[in-house]
Amino acid sequence: MDRQEIERISRALGDETRLMIYEAIRSGERMYCGELVSMRGVTPATVSHHLKILSDAGLIDCRREGQFVFSEANPKRLEEYTRALSALGRKTKKKPK
Repeated sequence: MDRQEIERISRALGDETRLMIYEAIRSGERMYCGELVSMRGVTPATVSHHLKILSDAGLIDCRREGQFVFSEANPKRLEEYTRALSALGRKTKKKPK
C-alpha cells in the first residue's frame, strides 16, 4: 500500500461521522442508505457523501439491488491499512552521532 492510499484511508476514517457509518456497516452484513440515515440522524445526501468517500478509499463496496444501494465493509482493505501503519511504526530512524 502506498503513501497516497494510506492518506486516503486515514482521511476517510478521520471524520467522526464517517467512522460511525463505517462501524455500523462493519458490524452488520450489509446496509442500505436509509438504514444509516435513521441510525445516525443525518440527511440522505450527507450519508451518500460519506459513503462515496469510504468507497473511494476501498473500505466499503456498494452494490445496487433494485432501488436500493447496499454497502458492505471490505475487511481486507482495513487489514492492509493496519499492516501498512504497523510497517510505518517499525521503521527506525538512525540516531545522530
